[in-house]
Amino acid sequence: MQKSLFFQSVSAWKTYALAFSLAAAGSACQQQSASEDAGATTDTQAAEAVETSAEEADFKPIFDGESLDGWKIHGTEKWYAEDGQIICESGPDAEYGYLATEKSYKDFILELEFKQEADGNSGVFFRSTLDGTKISGWQVEVAPPGNDTGGIYESYGRGWLVQIPEEKEDILKMGEWNKMKIRAVGGHVTTWLNGEKMVDITDEKIAEGEGAIALQIHSGGGIKVKWRNLKVKEL
Repeated sequence: MQKSLFFQSVSAWKTYALAFSLAAAGSACQQQSASEDAGATTDTQAAEAVETSAEEADFKPIFDGESLDGWKIHGTEKWYAEDGQIICESGPDAEYGYLATEKSYKDFILELEFKQEADGNSGVFFRSTLDGTKISGWQVEVAPPGNDTGGIYESYGRGWLVQIPEEKEDILKMGEWNKMKIRAVGGHVTTWLNGEKMVDITDEKIAEGEGAIALQIHSGGGIKVKWRNLKVKEL
């Protein structure tokens, strides 16, 4: 009887030891897996940071923050640099006005910020040419709420090429700083507002265009829009 109890005790001890070893091995595997996952995440984050840094390094400012050097005013509306911003205001004529880059751009990514005050009806033209205040090219709309900010319009031509979906009208923050991104490669143009894709279009006529980047102030008077952090990456 005592011998039997002894062997039972030994057997129970062996079972306990085996279970403990398996549990320890499982815990070690889990720790190793978690460590590997964390390492992979860290590596991915580091790679993304390097990629983002390299991409940002390719962007060049097109506004020096102090003057309108490199730009040309078209029309009688007010354009001036102040506090690191380009500011446009309606003048006494209350007509259309433009501030265009002296340099032409074909394929590029443009990033900028804008803040609408008063009416805030404006726009960003690309591949544009001007004769006085008559402009040819394509406009990414900047307008008051409910008026397709981020859509693409062709002045003195086909009019609206693409308007934004109704459900995206609330992405614009009137009276606050908004971030706009425009990518134009060949005839393919994509726009983003505050990180949200607004429209995506491919157009043969756009593919043929080349010209300046131009900021617009709409006719009608009572308009004031501020711009900052304008930078472009040529592709």
